[in-house]
Amino acid sequence: MSQKQFRAFLKTHLAKIEPLFRKVRLAYWDATISGKKEDFDAYARLNVEYLKIHSDKKTFANLKEWKQNGSITDSTDERQLDILYRAFLRNQLPDRLIERITKLSSEITNKFNVYRAEVDGETLTSNQVRDVLRESTDSERLERVWTADKGVGRVVAGDLLELVRLRNEAAQTLGFDDYYAMSLVLDEQDTTELAGLFDKLDALTREPFTAAKTGEAGIDRFLEDRFDCGRQDLRPWHYQDPFFQEPPRIFDLHLDEYYKNRDILNLTSEFFEGIGLEVRGILERSDLYEKPGKEQHAYCMDMDRRGDIRILANIRNDETWTGTILHELGHAVYDYYIDPKLPFLLRQHAHLFTTEAIAMLFGRLSKDAEWIKITTGTSETAKEPVAREIFNSQKLAQLVFARWCQVMVRFERALYENPERDLNELWWNLVQTYQMVTPPDGRDEPDWAAKIHIVSAPVYYHNYMLGELLASQLDHYIQRNVLGAGSARVPMNGRPEVGEYLKESVFKCGKRERWDRMISGATGEPLNPGYFAEQFVL
Repeated sequence: MSQKQFRAFLKTHLAKIEPLFRKVRLAYWDATISGKKEDFDAYARLNVEYLKIHSDKKTFANLKEWKQNGSITDSTDERQLDILYRAFLRNQLPDRLIERITKLSSEITNKFNVYRAEVDGETLTSNQVRDVLRESTDSERLERVWTADKGVGRVVAGDLLELVRLRNEAAQTLGFDDYYAMSLVLDEQDTTELAGLFDKLDALTREPFTAAKTGEAGIDRFLEDRFDCGRQDLRPWHYQDPFFQEPPRIFDLHLDEYYKNRDILNLTSEFFEGIGLEVRGILERSDLYEKPGKEQHAYCMDMDRRGDIRILANIRNDETWTGTILHELGHAVYDYYIDPKLPFLLRQHAHLFTTEAIAMLFGRLSKDAEWIKITTGTSETAKEPVAREIFNSQKLAQLVFARWCQVMVRFERALYENPERDLNELWWNLVQTYQMVTPPDGRDEPDWAAKIHIVSAPVYYHNYMLGELLASQLDHYIQRNVLGAGSARVPMNGRPEVGEYLKESVFKCGKRERWDRMISGATGEPLNPGYFAEQFVL
């Protein structure tokens, strides 16, 4: 099997999968907008067809031989072979298993999409649930709303456990211990290294988080005063976020005020254009406002790796959705500026967490005092009194998120190691240990199943935290080496050299090389958690 034969195979293979790739993504897009079961069924059928192409055993045998015989000497061909080999290895499964996993995953996602919390005769969207959790001081109502929101866990838990078992069966068929271990290996990550990194982050953030949560001016003291209760009475519904992945608004900040009378799409578009990154075409193709049955969260999707990039969102003119749009546009510009001359297989981000890093780099800006001042036209006089509190708020948000990630990463690893254990108890033990939140009294419900990522983005959550680490590393490099900052930060606004650096050093190379080589090339060193610690912990 020669390199010439590999190139001939590649041409035929890509002619088959490229158009189907677009059909699959368009089907998912349509389904998550409509929420209709028939649209999800159509997506599932197309996705099965796509996966089956990658399950062909004869093709996999050929890929394995090319990988072993050393005939592929061209670096671009070698990288494409490696990507294809891992894609085919993941799918060397019986057709019935592929079909069952895909269909079940689609069915569960559909249940999430159409679920709405029912409280006191009122139907609440996710946005409305969050509004109540943030604004109400009625503990009994908060408990009812939080409990109703978590009700989706009971709706999907049985199917979700079956999906976990099927995923494990698939992984074990391929020689892996479980789906978690398989996913890391096939995503070019190391289980031991990742576990070690999260242990380090745990040690790094434990004391600062404890101080921020239980200290004299901390979260719990704020909540005691807000609800006129003792610390022992605080429960999950008091923390203003369904999973306490964001902190309560303990600082006297009203960041929504900066955005409520603004067109946040125009604000964010002007910012990206000011740093040399075009986004208006992306927004024009997007679906950005609430609709019945529509996916209630947000995502960015590259439909064809040829420039058709879209965002699904449910925006309001507030700080949360400004940050979300900045985040999703970060994903979007990454995909948009990948070198279009690269082969189809390489026209994607270097890794899941590298695109998360760019999304987080920009998503942080909605809470940045200088960015708010420049972008919204706020005066220096109005900015200065809140600048320190805005920074402290950001620091607290990163600490809270880092501890929440500990829960998700450790739970998901344990879930796949043994899905038959008492998962309800495991979930709340982890929440108590890492988030220091007291579980509801006597509650024995599958609240873990209310997190949609376990279905739609399995073994993914660690990438959010890695993304935060890389975002801080990129931020440090941009400040020092692109903007020439000294001890004081320099705002990115209106600095096209920022966009140029990102395009040339991060986006353009796509998946041409492994994520670790890209990071070293872009920043001059490997992934280094020290910059995150320097920015938000120490």
